[in-house]
Amino acid sequence: MPLAQEPDLSVFGDDPFWLVLLKVVFVFAFVMVTVVVCIVMERKVLGWMQLRIGPNRHGPWGMLQSLADAIKLMLKEDIVPRGADKVLFWLAPILAVIPAFMAFAVIPFGPKDDPVSIFGTQTVLQVTDLPVAILYVLATSAIAVYGTVLAGWSSGSTYPLLGGVRATAQIISYEVAMGLSFAAVFLYSGSMSTSAIVEAQEDRWFMILLPVSFLIYMVAMVGEAHRPPFDMPESEGDLVGGYLTEYSSIKFAFFMMSEYIHMVTVSGLMVTLFLGGWRAPAPLSFWEGANSGWWPMLWFTIKLVGVIFLFVWARASLPRVRYDQFMVLGWKVLIPFALVWLMLVATVRAMQNEDYAFSDILLWVFAGVVTLLLISFVVDYFRDRAEQRDEDGRAEEPEPEFDPMAGGYPVPPLPGQTLPPVPRRPSRAERMGAGVAAESEGSPERREGDDA
Repeated sequence: MPLAQEPDLSVFGDDPFWLVLLKVVFVFAFVMVTVVVCIVMERKVLGWMQLRIGPNRHGPWGMLQSLADAIKLMLKEDIVPRGADKVLFWLAPILAVIPAFMAFAVIPFGPKDDPVSIFGTQTVLQVTDLPVAILYVLATSAIAVYGTVLAGWSSGSTYPLLGGVRATAQIISYEVAMGLSFAAVFLYSGSMSTSAIVEAQEDRWFMILLPVSFLIYMVAMVGEAHRPPFDMPESEGDLVGGYLTEYSSIKFAFFMMSEYIHMVTVSGLMVTLFLGGWRAPAPLSFWEGANSGWWPMLWFTIKLVGVIFLFVWARASLPRVRYDQFMVLGWKVLIPFALVWLMLVATVRAMQNEDYAFSDILLWVFAGVVTLLLISFVVDYFRDRAEQRDEDGRAEEPEPEFDPMAGGYPVPPLPGQTLPPVPRRPSRAERMGAGVAAESEGSPERREGDDA
């Protein structure tokens, strides 16, 4: 299989200014309407899954619940903490919202080779495209981290600062795994352009061709979007409300909106990279006109809503994990798996470019997988033996007594340490019995008997 050529992006950049402005307004409206529908759909689906009614008061079937929530938040009092950095406190919600909108500028809604007519002008159903469009998406998502960091720091409060640190670590950790899952797509499509990646899925979606990358991205996008079961930065039990604790009114609405916009953005990326983008699913793909005209926008929207449904399904089904479990999953599971899978994909692509037979490729891949499994087995065997020797050595040594007040402040025990036994408080019966005994020992009759 020859290497892919540089994609032809000459169709972009020739639109008149009014058409570019119209496309930008359409993308903004599309994302906002999707967010509104997403919020209502989440509440209705959660109500259906949890056997309850859900919103049913505002509008027909409760469909205007999101509009009612927005009006309520705008009418609430806007409070700014006295110790906050006011400039950064106002800037943080804006930095959280704008990058999520910017990423949708390179998402294709239709083919670039089959333009549509808008007010008599032929144009492509995409704002623009770049030779490094996916890197542009990663860069804009990295800018959104500043909104989280500044929201926690500028509030001048401890709990938002803790929430901001946790959220930032979460985003950075899972962006690494997300980028590695993208790399396998780049190798197979031969391009970082979003339109070229969709065109490369003409015969087979990358979800089928690269299933490991698809699964890694599916987990990473949930973690990066702070969605359940990975919503630790906003867990009410231990952080009050996370990095947005001190926010209220419209600024709080901006943060809530940025979370849903981010969810729509990562869902659009999944559709583009792994689910064929605007291409019609089978059996509709056998229809000759399914991928022409305005139809591709419909297929893209249906796939987008389907991915958003997975977010809602995960929220209704899975409990929140602990933060240490979440970080272990990212650094010790997803990233190593993504690296090994990337090396495997690169090897297969290199052998395909060298015109190796398919049977030879399978043989080499099978031999490599078996070798990795054997090496892993040997490493685990010797590591377990070393850990067993260390445990036996620690068992022979007397365990030092743990003093929780050694440093002057109470500290919890580390793994392997035990707290000293707490003195048991005597029960009421024991205290009454001890009092009766003391009285009998001090009575005159008892003293005379002792003297005799």
